[in-house]
Amino acid sequence: MSDMDCNLYRAFRQAFPKDLGACAIEVEGSRYWSFDDIERASAKFANLLCASAARPGSRVAVQVEKSAEALVLYLACVRAGLVYLPLNSAYREGELDYFLGNAKPDVVVASPQNFSWLSKIAFRHGAAHVYTLDADGRGSLIERAAAKSDAFKTVASGEDDLAAILYTSGTTGRSKGAMLTHGNLLSNARVLKEFWHWQSDDVLLHTLPLFHVHGLFVAAHGALLAGAKMIFRSRFDAGEVIALLPRATVFMGVPTYYVRLLSHAGFDAACCANMRLFLCGSAPLLAETFEAFRQRTGHTILERYGMSETVMLTSNPYAGERIAGTVGQPLPGTLVRVVDEDHKECRPGDIGHIEVKGPNVFPGYWRMPEKTAEEFTHDGFFKTGDMGRWIVFDHLPQPYLSIVGRSKDLIITGGYNVYPKEIEAIIDELPGVLESAVIGIAHPDFGEAVTAVVVARPGVEVKEPILLAALKAKIANFKVPKRIHVVAELPRNTMGKVQKNVLREKFSAAMG
Repeated sequence: MSDMDCNLYRAFRQAFPKDLGACAIEVEGSRYWSFDDIERASAKFANLLCASAARPGSRVAVQVEKSAEALVLYLACVRAGLVYLPLNSAYREGELDYFLGNAKPDVVVASPQNFSWLSKIAFRHGAAHVYTLDADGRGSLIERAAAKSDAFKTVASGEDDLAAILYTSGTTGRSKGAMLTHGNLLSNARVLKEFWHWQSDDVLLHTLPLFHVHGLFVAAHGALLAGAKMIFRSRFDAGEVIALLPRATVFMGVPTYYVRLLSHAGFDAACCANMRLFLCGSAPLLAETFEAFRQRTGHTILERYGMSETVMLTSNPYAGERIAGTVGQPLPGTLVRVVDEDHKECRPGDIGHIEVKGPNVFPGYWRMPEKTAEEFTHDGFFKTGDMGRWIVFDHLPQPYLSIVGRSKDLIITGGYNVYPKEIEAIIDELPGVLESAVIGIAHPDFGEAVTAVVVARPGVEVKEPILLAALKAKIANFKVPKRIHVVAELPRNTMGKVQKNVLREKFSAAMG
């Protein structure tokens, strides 16, 4: 990879079809953006940003609702050599004050309804300009960019030049800004293009948010690097997705999307007849959902594994066997190992810490050199914080990786290690249980007490004593939860991950 030819936008532009008038992004209301529209609008945005005191390396923080204009704004930042900071639209004042104080962006783009308070925070932290952009693609950003030239010379970016900073969720302390370079993002996009067989005639049905790796760096990058069309929707709606699937070939979702599709009476094999690939990530997919989807549609969901700091790391095969409960094998060019507490590689089947290395792995955390040093090994592997194991299948030549959970979720009770996902898998198979989450609660005798939170199937009543009795017959006593709480639903973040920190806070008092 040439150090002077790594600008991500340049790679996308080279993949655009010869007919620049072809549809690139279809939005609601039968409107669409052509590839030429992307080229010209991203130039206008880039010219505005560069005139707004932003220069190569400057940060541009964006907290807006999903729109085609928001995606093109991201492309403009990349094109101009600026560093893009996507911020979850749910973040409020206290969180934004930290992010903007840490990143010190020159330009901030906000939803109009948040402008009054967000602009005060932005200016206090040194921003030169604050623009607005709403979900319908209107706002001061559009108005000011309209007068700018629709020609812009894409900045030459080296593979180590920053393209984006993604702030982690911060459930165990202050959020960290993961720095991603043009080289990180471009290398991963190219690998995924080949591995998932992206073609120019693909049509991606895009219903994911744009402030996360999944929707921005996996879904949108895939379509752009293939010169393929996207059908853009602001959010996931099962009925609308079912209506649009016959015109699509690729769909990416979180487990919640697939559960909702399966619960919809109109979802069947017929609406999926034109589909080439269903992908799932950002949270664990239940084996039951995996199998139910295959039975209903004839399609096997492809699960993969990635994170903010690395983009995609592993994937179930495109053409080979996809196995429920696994995230497949390392992607080409990525090294993945599972090590024990003494940093020795684990044998297949043994649970350990997942560490990774490759051109897709970020260089570190923004303005946190000590934290960065802690998270990398002496031989350059990044400590993901995830626990996993290699599973060997006799009929397959290579083992598949299975994620057991986050190391911070590991429960140590009475000196024994308990891995939540193992217990959750067993609880989920009990009669009447829809899904579960297992957490550790501080306990005076055991250090931590295994605690389960369960959601019952619709119309079914589940009782704690019956569940406990069933578990005692299946697993070692130290793994059996001390308490099982039944709730209507599990708290989840935007990407469908269960918020175990919320559950710990809620049920800590109940353990007393």
